[in-house]
Amino acid sequence: MTETLLFKFLKFGVVGLSGMVIDFGITFLLKEKFRLNKYISNTCGFLTAASSNFIFNRVWTFESNDPSVAFQYVKFLSLSTVGVLLSNAIIYLLHDRLKWNFYFAKLISIAVVVFWNFFASYFFAFTGR
Repeated sequence: MTETLLFKFLKFGVVGLSGMVIDFGITFLLKEKFRLNKYISNTCGFLTAASSNFIFNRVWTFESNDPSVAFQYVKFLSLSTVGVLLSNAIIYLLHDRLKWNFYFAKLISIAVVVFWNFFASYFFAFTGR
């Protein structure tokens, strides 16, 4: 059965919520408990969540059977790298420049980056091309 784009986006959102928990958890742990730089902490949280999201999106959201898993993972992480750069830029603007709360700025960045990640995954990472 062919799923609609909207249904795939909803599944992507469910996976993204689990990734958000991982992302915020790792970021909080590294920033608050280990006192690492907020951008390093944010990047580690984002990339850990991206790796988890890759697995769930490959299996469940996009149901990919592409045999070149490693290449697909590299494509997905490349797209995630663009996402984390966008995330860090938004956090810099909202937190450092406008003095918003760090975690609120991070939440806003996630809301923006989710659209980039979905469409990049849909059209590039999980297409089998």
